Amino acid sequence: MFNVKLLNKISASGLDRLDATKYTCADEIENYDAVLVRSAAMHEMEFPASLKAIARAGAGVNNIPLDRCSEEGIVVFNTPGANANAVKELVIAGLLISSRRVIPAIDWAKTLKGNGAEVLKMVEKGKSAFAGPEIMGKKLGVIGLGAIGINVANAANALGMTVYGYDPFLSVDAAWHLADSVKHSTDLKEIYQECDYITVHVPLNDETRGMINAETIATMKDGVRILNFARADLVNDVDLIAALETGKVAAYVTDFPTDSVLGVDGVIAIPHLGASTPESEDNCASMAAGELIDFLENGNIVNSVNMPAISCPRAKGSRVCVIHKNIPNMLSQISAIISAENINIENMMNKSRKDYAYTIIDATEGTIPAAAVEKVEAIDGVIRVRVID
Repeated sequence: MFNVKLLNKISASGLDRLDATKYTCADEIENYDAVLVRSAAMHEMEFPASLKAIARAGAGVNNIPLDRCSEEGIVVFNTPGANANAVKELVIAGLLISSRRVIPAIDWAKTLKGNGAEVLKMVEKGKSAFAGPEIMGKKLGVIGLGAIGINVANAANALGMTVYGYDPFLSVDAAWHLADSVKHSTDLKEIYQECDYITVHVPLNDETRGMINAETIATMKDGVRILNFARADLVNDVDLIAALETGKVAAYVTDFPTDSVLGVDGVIAIPHLGASTPESEDNCASMAAGELIDFLENGNIVNSVNMPAISCPRAKGSRVCVIHKNIPNMLSQISAIISAENINIENMMNKSRKDYAYTIIDATEGTIPAAAVEKVEAIDGVIRVRVID
């Protein structure tokens, strides 16, 4: 029986996947094996020694202490692509409302209440103050071509925009899903110089923090419209506000409002609604639960943000799963210990990711003796050993 701690309200689509004969799920539970979380902050949490995995029902993992998890051999999963359609739809809405001044127009229309038959005349007289350009035929730069970026690029392309896409780490699989007419930019300068609209879909890290700043904005077209549905700190607020004041930036649409940008003319602040759809919550919860099930029951890792991806079918015997440092001679030491117990190794698979590696070993028959497990645990560089019978 596995214990799963719930840190947020998790959709039934996910919880229903966790067989009640194998999993106990609760908000308050001790010695939990896994955590299902959405946005709850985990940086100050103390983790029990029993914790093996954390599954984030969403893409961003800024609320999870990744370095500490890696050091303690806790696998962290996210759900890439599960909320992509929901975010894509809101980005498209952002493109439209940044152009057509729909929100101020609606606010103004409310002020006409009480004018009776004069309302129609007032509407016709005042509507010109809210005119804005169409997006068809305009150029959109999509920075980051993950699941969301690709969906945005394809949708904008279908709406008649000329789309430029930039992602130095674009995978072959992702490229297959990108519309042929999307222009592949190999330099961000092309995006900045050519595009009327720029939307950012990259993770927040030391390289991307503040990437939209005075220097990059200066290279953009006058009147550019910037959309940020990824993370607030990708944009330097001070520099952005200055650019809005001069008209260099015509509008800024963000799903991650900060105190600095709230109330600033030209800013359209949305309260983080990108994935706030029932369909998205169901998809994320279902994917997160599936990742936990495959890891806890089979030792397979799919969609981890801190450990290598590794997945292989189970053999009949025991499976040994070892999280260890990515250092020389580790495999030979592990296999030597198991072989010394006269246990035949049916399958062995190893993958690494930066400083960490993960090894799966399937024994042909029987179980792995506790003494052998202790010897593997004692190897310098081994972080965690788990046996699945």
